Parts: sequence; structure tokens; C-alpha cells
Amino acid sequence: MKQCTLIASPFGDILLRAEGDALTGLYFVGQKHYPDARIDNRDTQIAHVLRQTEDELAEYFAGERKVFTVNVQLSGTAFQRRVWHELVKIPYGHIESYGGLADRLGLEGNSARAVGAASGRNPVAIIVPCHRVLSVAGELTGYAGGLERKQGLLALERPAITSARQMNLFGA
Repeated sequence: MKQCTLIASPFGDILLRAEGDALTGLYFVGQKHYPDARIDNRDTQIAHVLRQTEDELAEYFAGERKVFTVNVQLSGTAFQRRVWHELVKIPYGHIESYGGLADRLGLEGNSARAVGAASGRNPVAIIVPCHRVLSVAGELTGYAGGLERKQGLLALERPAITSARQMNLFGA
């Protein structure tokens, strides 16, 4: 049984979807690929997952959480799941390029576009941090939740990004 709830965030309302003991969706209201969903919170096990997700997101938005612990279940093609599992490896405050992800996945040719398309279908935004991926030129591109939200999420993590860059400048 799937259940959904709406929560508020600094970047607009978010739909959370859970099934069993796992989060299966996190979507900004109105974003691309927004699912049909009914708000329903009757199952207590599922309600626990939704509450945990809401609490962890509140901590993230407050700058207090860098790693999520909520159980996530990703549903997609085998290729999409490979990309999403690679996205999870991008630490808070770090950025990667679509081409860099394609290289890490051992893909050849013009695979950055395929990686970008799979990233755009990510069903659990923020927790699977597709917002941390930029073009090879470092430009904001392709975020199902909208480029303004992507920019906002990166700005939220900017102190960590700035610190990491400064440490690299000093050879740390």
C-alpha cells in the first residue's frame, strides 16, 4: 500500500510517497514527472517513514543534516538505478558533472546525456542528490524541480562547497 503526504519546504511544497518501510518518492509539487497521488496516512508503519523523512529534511534545510538515513526504495530501469546509486555517492557540498558520472559508471561516447536523462527521472529528489550534478562547463542544467530550486539547494550547501574548494587550494 502506498501513502503520500505533503510537507512545506523553503523551496515549495514537497510530496512524500512511501510504501511499506521505505520512501519511494520525493517530488516538488508541480515538477516534471510529478506523480498522480492521493494523500493518505492511515498505515502507521508508512506514516513513520513519512515523519522520519520530514524530520530529516527539516534538519537538512536548517543546515544540520548532511546524510540521510531514511530507508529508500528506488524503482526504475536497471540503467536509471545505476545512475541513482552513483548520485548517492556525491557527498554533501560537492558537485559532479554528468560526464564525470558517465566516466565513473564506465560509459563511453556521449553518455552524459543518458546520465542526465536518468538523473531527471530520479524519484527521490534531494535524498538522491541529483541537484549536485552540473554540466561539464559547471553550468546549471536539467533539474526536474526547476533550475531555481537546484540553485537554491546548491546555495544551501555552498558553505561546504566553499570549504572543500579552499582546502583544495591549500593542498589539504
